[in-house]
Amino acid sequence: MKLKFYQLFLSLFFFAEAVSAQRVTQAWAGGADQNNFSFGYTFQYVSSSYKILKKPDWRTPYFDQSTNRNVTDSLNSIGSPNTAGFALGFLARYSVNENVEIRTMPSLVFADRTINYQYRTQDLAPDKQMVVSTTQAEFPLELKLKTNRLGNFRAYVLGGVKYAYGIGGKSKGNEADIAPIDRKLLNVRNFSSYVAGFGFDIYLEYFKLSPEIKLSNSFSNVLYPGNNPYANPLDKLYLHNIMFSLFFE
Repeated sequence: MKLKFYQLFLSLFFFAEAVSAQRVTQAWAGGADQNNFSFGYTFQYVSSSYKILKKPDWRTPYFDQSTNRNVTDSLNSIGSPNTAGFALGFLARYSVNENVEIRTMPSLVFADRTINYQYRTQDLAPDKQMVVSTTQAEFPLELKLKTNRLGNFRAYVLGGVKYAYGIGGKSKGNEADIAPIDRKLLNVRNFSSYVAGFGFDIYLEYFKLSPEIKLSNSFSNVLYPGNNPYANPLDKLYLHNIMFSLFFE
């Protein structure tokens, strides 16, 4: 009889501890999910590249009318490798219900984008790597769909759109007096993209940490038209980003 009593006592004790632990768990992360509105910040690693659409005659050497001669040889290839950057942002979210929330993260993005031009020979001009250095403000609006919380963890997927606006940069008129071979490849100042990704909410004692992987692609062409050896072979450029983010809420 005593053995059964002790077994019942221990069962009740551990059950009470489990209930208590669950209550403590719910209070973790500073109660971030207990309010409809909450705020935080984010750090992002950004990997950028272009999807390149070339003109039918993209291999043609560039003819400089001011010097009346070709200043490049014919092209062999044009490619865009991934280039690293980073972003800092502010998070604001509104919880629709336990599994759905709307959020925005105004961010400042510092990123380079690169295009490599390889010529048939190096006689007229060497192979060229054009770097488009950008600083831009981004304003995303995203819908986040979350699983039910399992202890101090939950997974989610998201999708949305964002608007990007370039800050600073050279005036496009500054290159009028520069030889075509020395001009820069330029992007439009503002454009929109769609975003999609997934991540995890991890509830720590004083805050919620959310590691996340997301990709974005521009809806429209980001190439600013120009008359130079680097813009002429290109029909359109679409910006592709992969972002790894850490959210603190």
